[in-house]
Amino acid sequence: MTDAHAGHAHSHFALGASLLDEGERFSLGLRLSLALACAGLLLLALGLLIVAPQQAELAHLIAGIAALIVAVPVFTEAIAGLRTPTLHAITDQLVAVAVLAAWVVGDLESAALVPLFMVIGHILEERSLLGSQEAIAALARLTRTKARKLVNGAVIEVEAGELHPGDRLEVRPGDRLAADGVVRLGVSSVDNASLTGESVPIEVASGDAVLAGAINLGGRLDVEVTRTGADTTLGKVVSLMRAAERAKPPVTRLLERHAGHYLFFVLLLAAATWFVTSSATAMMTVLVAACPCALVLAAPATAIAAIAVAGRFGILVKGTAFLEELAEVDALVIDKTGTVTIGELRLVATRPVSAAAEADQRLRLIAASLGAGSSHPVSRAVASAVPASERLLVDGLAEHPGLGVTGTVAGSAVALGRAAFLAQRMDLNRSPADSQAASHAANGLEIPLHDGPVVGVVSDGALLGWLLLADEPRAEARHALADLRHLGLKHQVLLTGDRRSVAERIAGQLGITVVEAEVLPDQKLARVRAELAAGHRPLVVGDGVNDALALKAGAVGVAMGGKGTDVALASADVVLMSDDLRRLGTCIRLARSARRTTNINVAVGLGWTALILAGGTIGWYGPLAAALLHNLGTLAVMANAGRLLRYDDQTA
Repeated sequence: MTDAHAGHAHSHFALGASLLDEGERFSLGLRLSLALACAGLLLLALGLLIVAPQQAELAHLIAGIAALIVAVPVFTEAIAGLRTPTLHAITDQLVAVAVLAAWVVGDLESAALVPLFMVIGHILEERSLLGSQEAIAALARLTRTKARKLVNGAVIEVEAGELHPGDRLEVRPGDRLAADGVVRLGVSSVDNASLTGESVPIEVASGDAVLAGAINLGGRLDVEVTRTGADTTLGKVVSLMRAAERAKPPVTRLLERHAGHYLFFVLLLAAATWFVTSSATAMMTVLVAACPCALVLAAPATAIAAIAVAGRFGILVKGTAFLEELAEVDALVIDKTGTVTIGELRLVATRPVSAAAEADQRLRLIAASLGAGSSHPVSRAVASAVPASERLLVDGLAEHPGLGVTGTVAGSAVALGRAAFLAQRMDLNRSPADSQAASHAANGLEIPLHDGPVVGVVSDGALLGWLLLADEPRAEARHALADLRHLGLKHQVLLTGDRRSVAERIAGQLGITVVEAEVLPDQKLARVRAELAAGHRPLVVGDGVNDALALKAGAVGVAMGGKGTDVALASADVVLMSDDLRRLGTCIRLARSARRTTNINVAVGLGWTALILAGGTIGWYGPLAAALLHNLGTLAVMANAGRLLRYDDQTA
């Protein structure tokens, strides 16, 4: 299951991606071949004119053939553009009209050179998708690896496309995972850098989820497949990147709505120029100068660059339109559990009964040793507070569902659980005569005030103390939310179905002043709609099924990709693959940078086109110079968009 085997794909997803790439490469290669053939013939014609002036007619004939060859892609695209008018189609139609005019007046050299320059410009534009096709293809290749499948105890090598949910895989050190799955046996660390942008390997063991495309760095793993092909996290990333690459930014859609009017204006201006000057050359110059190629690339090149940069930070943007929306958000509506908090209970404090120095340590050790034998979330949280190597040996361990755990440690009867359960344990260790008094004493125990789970430990009928647990905020949450406030998202709402006391405690730790607690999914949706009605453009962040409606309703919905549900991921506009809240600030800064770059590019595209059009109209230069100037504007726009690829978010 190594990269060397990433040759052929058998999944429908991979095959479709492969066919698309081949078709695009063929089209690009054909146009390049025609351009080279045209250039060769023009050089031959020029050589004939220099070496043998008497062969001028032959040289013109060769130039005519060159003009016919290079005109093929221009006329093909121009005719296709009649059905679906776009800015790019207008360019081809204007060049086609200019070529026809050159043929009519017998200027065969211009008839060849003008479309040659334009075809070369188009080729540069397609290659200027800033490596997006290559980046997407590189990601797609990660899904086309081989796997070692376990069948009746034997290991057989199969293609990734042949895997199905439920299959068991052997993943050796250095192998790349061929599908999403769950570790069933083994302990190792995996590199998710290609998926989430996180450079630090993640430790995995039995029960942990692993993703297709990740590299196993340590020990051997036995993995049960859960999702394959296009259904894997990586497959969805590739599909969404392809969709984003094809999507048109709002600025482009706005310009295309007026494409027909622009074409009519240019043809009218060209006709007026010809009428006033009686010069077909001047008319051709106007047609070529008016080609809006720089404007065509102004927004798409920037958007694609921004999406590529976002992917580098582990941010999946599902469409170019959401970049525009991200730049405009001014408020935050964020879920609590699993979003601003870790989503798991942690031991946050202990309250030993004794003031002795070793009392706290003994309380933790006995609690963790008992908790390790239970599958309850509270028990697991208590157990995780002490390394496995330090836990005590427990004899006769027994779990009492919903109540607690009992056992014997070094001859002492011990119990971990709720107050009522501990009261029973304390009663069982007393004589019947003392039972009633002991029961009253246990029920009257002073349980620490805490808005999360509280459990205690009893040893030989004596209370050792209490353990306080809570779902704590993520380490980066406070910094991330402060960063958003600095970016203008000062209005922040914590929206949760949890108890108000818990929500207000978390909100206080994070600096959030507005809290909506104990709300149902439809109430979350109503709150987001209320924010919109109040004039806010809220960034809505969540991770669960109950967040899906709210995510869809917000100006932009962001899902936590690491542990988020499929419903939340599908409903969101942006996915944070690394579950790092600091990336929310990265999203907004990148979107605003992309908006500035797009505005500059649109201004350059419009200004440059107007400038060379004016110069061509008053006769400052001919059609060949206009074609060269046109391509200079295109290159300037591409270079400006390319600057965005160097974006590095130092703030997060």
